[in-house]
Amino acid sequence: MAKKDPTEMPVEERLKTLYQLQLTLSGIDEKRALRGELPLEVQDLEDGVEGLTTRIEKIQREIAEYEQAITMKKGEIETAKASVERYKTQLNDVKNNREYDTLSKEIEFQTLEIELCNKKIKEANLRIEEKKNELAQSEEVIEDRRQALEAKKSELDEIMEETRAEEDKLKEKVKELESKIEPRLLTSFKRIRKNARNGLGIVYVQRDACGGCFNKIPPQRQLDIKMHKKVIVCEYCGRILIDPELAGVKLMPTGTPDAKKTRKRAIRKTVKKDDETPDVPEAEA
Repeated sequence: MAKKDPTEMPVEERLKTLYQLQLTLSGIDEKRALRGELPLEVQDLEDGVEGLTTRIEKIQREIAEYEQAITMKKGEIETAKASVERYKTQLNDVKNNREYDTLSKEIEFQTLEIELCNKKIKEANLRIEEKKNELAQSEEVIEDRRQALEAKKSELDEIMEETRAEEDKLKEKVKELESKIEPRLLTSFKRIRKNARNGLGIVYVQRDACGGCFNKIPPQRQLDIKMHKKVIVCEYCGRILIDPELAGVKLMPTGTPDAKKTRKRAIRKTVKKDDETPDVPEAEA
C-alpha cells in the first residue's frame, strides 16, 4: 500500500495527528520528569569525583617529587661528607699557609652545603607531611562522593529500568506520527513546543480561551477553529489551536455548575422570606 503524502492530508487529519504527537511527547516528558534532578545530580557527582581524582594524582606527584629531592639532597650530603674527610686528610700534608687556607675554606664550604641540604630535607619532609594530610582528606572526600554517586546511579538506573520500555514505545510512536506530518508544520510545532514553558505546542479550546495561555479567543476565530479548514494559532502565545471535539476531549457543559448554584441560592432566598414573614395580629373582638 502506497504511503500517503503528508502534504496531501486534509487539515482535520493533520491536526488530529499533531495532537496525538503532542500527547505522546507529553507522555515522554512525564517519564523524564520522574527522574527529576537525578541525572544532573549524577553528572555533578561524576564531575566532582573526576576533579578530586585529578587533585589526588597531582598531590601524589608532588609527594614523589619531594621524596626524589630528599634522595638527591641525601646523596649530595654523602658527597660533601666524603669531600670534608678528604680535605681533612690533605690538611696533614700541607706545605704552606696558602694550601691550608684553601683546604680550610673547602671544608667550611662543604660543611655549609651539608647544613643547607639538611635544611632542604627538613623543609621537604614538612611539605610531604602537609601533602599526605591533604591527600588523606581528599581520599576521604572522594570516597564519600563515590558512595553518593553509586547510590544516585542505582536510584536513577532503577527509575530508568521502570520507564525505559514505556519510553521506548512512546519514542517509536513519535517517529511513526512524525512521518505522517508535513515537515514544515512539524518544524513549526517543534519550535513552538521548545519555546513553550510546559512543552505544549498544540492545545484545545477551553471555555472560549486558549488552553495554553488562557487568553480569550474571538468568536470568529473560534468558528474558524471548529471549521477545521486551516491551521490556526493563538495570537497571544503562538500555540496551535484545535477544536476539543476533534481532539477527542469531552468538556463539561458551560453554565451547568453556575445554574445549580443559582437554583440553590433561589431556594435559600425563598426560605429566608418565609422565615422573616411577620406575624399578623388577630383582630380584636
